[in-house]
This record gives sequence, structure tokens and C-alpha cells, in this order.
Amino acid sequence: MRLLMIGRLNGELITASKIAMSRGASVTQADGVPQGLNVLRAKGADLVMVDVGQPIAALIGALEAERIRTPVVACGVSTDAGAAVAAIRAGARDYIPLPPDPELIAAVLEAVAADRTPFVWRDPAMERVVKLAEQVARAEASVLITGESGTGKEVLARYLHAKSNRAAKPFVSVNCAAIPEALLESELFGHEKGAFTGAIARRIGRFEEAHGGTLLLDEISEMDVRLQAKLLRALQERVIDRVGGTAPVRVDIRVLATSNRNLAEEVRKGTFREDLLYRLNVVSLRLPPLRERPADILELAAHFARRYAESNGLPARPLSAPAQALMLKNPWRGNVRELENTLHRAVLLASGSEIGPEAVLTPEGETLAADGPVARAAQAAEAVTRGLVGRTVAQVECDLILDTLDHCLGNRTHAAKILGISIRTLRNKLNDYVASGLDVAEPGHARAGAAVG
Repeated sequence: MRLLMIGRLNGELITASKIAMSRGASVTQADGVPQGLNVLRAKGADLVMVDVGQPIAALIGALEAERIRTPVVACGVSTDAGAAVAAIRAGARDYIPLPPDPELIAAVLEAVAADRTPFVWRDPAMERVVKLAEQVARAEASVLITGESGTGKEVLARYLHAKSNRAAKPFVSVNCAAIPEALLESELFGHEKGAFTGAIARRIGRFEEAHGGTLLLDEISEMDVRLQAKLLRALQERVIDRVGGTAPVRVDIRVLATSNRNLAEEVRKGTFREDLLYRLNVVSLRLPPLRERPADILELAAHFARRYAESNGLPARPLSAPAQALMLKNPWRGNVRELENTLHRAVLLASGSEIGPEAVLTPEGETLAADGPVARAAQAAEAVTRGLVGRTVAQVECDLILDTLDHCLGNRTHAAKILGISIRTLRNKLNDYVASGLDVAEPGHARAGAAVG
């Protein structure tokens, strides 16, 4: 944990600094906001603790302008209530009264350092993944974590870091899908002052910020193929070039990557470099979707119920037996993320001593059920697919063409456009159908008994 304290040192701030160091934090001190920003650009930090006498609004504004996502906590004498309110309104996440309470500072540090999404599992399918993760955690090899959206890929990455030899060093995550392509290079590798419009000072990137620790490249499949070449060099040589820089910078990191896509397929499409895939995919961990790990459903549901009851100041309630049965029936197509949202909602809506099925609702307020609208749509699609089995392509094509022509009331031009074929091809096929004795819709009409919509 790296803590930056901004403000002129006095007895109370020195005490707070000593308390933080006694809890394992590495503390850097800056006299004011400008110096503090220089520290953040050059070294980074996990938490900023700033004196309320400093221009906190200016600090928050500068962090946002330079895309530095370090949480800020204000501190000041306990009698300065007005300054505390102003600090929170300016964007500080919390306020710590001084003289400092050791337990309060410890709690703030723990809240920042702790993983807010603990790794919870029980199913044998997940047990196999976890065992493999633990087996490779202490290695330096890159790991590629794949799985559907919402399965917990970043949670597994944090677990790997916590079990690694780098656990005491930074864990830095970059969502490659959330950062605009034009900014991602600067975000990863940093930039020099004046490298581009808005580069008002040198800033280290996520590679340098993760020095000594672990860098997670989340949803790496979304990275532009041109930037992948620079990333490959960084992984091979452990050397980066800041945007606008003239000298290479050495970094000591372990790289983890996640993707919800099949990267081998992306390689075939030409949107992902094959050599980069080999560099990342030294070890591959596939997270199964929640529907393939049923024993995890109730374990995770109980965990989320406790978590959101505590965070909302509500009594902890267990899931009733009918609610548990409902949980096990649901297909959870949104995986753990959908389950978490559902339990958060259920905790807020529940009454009585248990969370009953009446509180387990969809975002639209409908009862969660295996035969809900999404499930019914999936069942209908499955029924259609089953209806195609055993039929030839020509038979399926014939039905599609004739049904489309009925939909267009016999208009050949419109039907051809919908089908994506030429009018000549359509007419030739219709002539063949007529020759074989099939009924074909005439212009302005549909076949007798045909469903038109």
C-alpha cells in the first residue's frame, strides 16, 4: 500500500503517517498539491490523504484532467466541520478527523487495499480452476484468463496476484475496452510533457505504476492491433517507451490478461496478433459460466446477501428455501454479475426474517423464474433450432423463401431484398418450386393459410 500525504507536516500528520507505516503502508509526503501531483505522476500511489487546508477541489480537478484514478481522503482537526463538508463536496471520498484514531486510519487503509470482490467458490468445476491458479501463482509466466462476461475474471486475476511473490507490490488493472483507443497508449506507457495537446507534465503509465507488481490487461481483445505491437515489445523486453519519450524505461512486472472472446478466432480474423497471443497464453485459465457451476450459486448468493445487508445498514437475512430453489432454476445468463445485482435488489426489497422469492425480482420488477421472458425467448429459439434438425438445406431454404414472399404479399422485389439475393435468383427458385408443384404467392397476395406479419 502506497500512501501519499499532502500538507505541511505537523504533529498530528506525523502521527497519522506513523500509524499508516505501522500498518504496512509506504508513506510519501508532499508539502502541497503541485508537489503531490508530481509524486503521483512519477511514482503513483494507492491512496492520497490531504489536509483540508489544501485546495482539494483543484487537486480533484487535476486528477480527473490527467486521468489519475487514485482515491482521495481528506483529514483535518475534528472541530473543522465546514472544511470537512467542503472536502467531501469537492470530491474527497472520506474525511478523517485529527488527532488520528489508529483504528480509523487502519480501516481506511484496509478498505482501499482489500479486494472488494472476495473470491468465493464451492463447485468442483471452479475448484479445478483455483487449484491450477494456485499452482502457477508464484511463477512469473503470463496468464490468460478467459470466460463469458460476468464470470469473475478480474477477481481471479486479483487472487493470482494475492498468491504470488509480488503480493506486497501494486496490482494495477487497465480496462482496454473502457479507454478510448487514442488515449490507451498514453494510459499504458505514460507520456512526456508536450507529447500531445493536454500533456501538461510528464506522467508515468500503468506499466511503470505496476513496477514490481502485477499488471492486468482487462479485455485485451479490444486493443487496437497497432498498439499490440508496442505491447508485445514491452512484454518481451520488459522495456517501454513513453509517448514522446526519447529513452526506454525498464519495468519489472508480471502481466495477466483477460478476454471474453476466443483469441484464436480473433487471430484468424486478423484483429489480434498471433505472436502476442503466444506471449500472453503461457498459462490459460478458463472460468466456467455460472450455469456450469451450480454449487457456487447459493454460496455466492449468501455472500452477496451478507455484503449488501451490511453496506446498506440492514439486518442480515438468509435466503428462504423457496428463494434458494428459484436461484438454482434461473439460468443466470449474466453470470455472477447478474446474480450479484439480483441479490442486491433482493436485500433492499425483502421483509421479514428471510429473503423470500417475492423479493427476488428482475430489474423490470418481474418475478425471477425459469419461465420468465428471457427464458421463454431462449426456449422458443431452441424449439426453432430443433425443428431444423433432420431437414436438408434446400428444404429449409425453400420454406424461408416462400414464407418471406408471403410476408411481402407476393412482391418479388421486396422479398429479394429481405433475403439478400438478386431478383433473378429469386425468380429462378420460384420457377423451380412451381414446377415441383408447390404453391407460390402471387403479387398482391399471400398463400392460403399463410401467416403474414
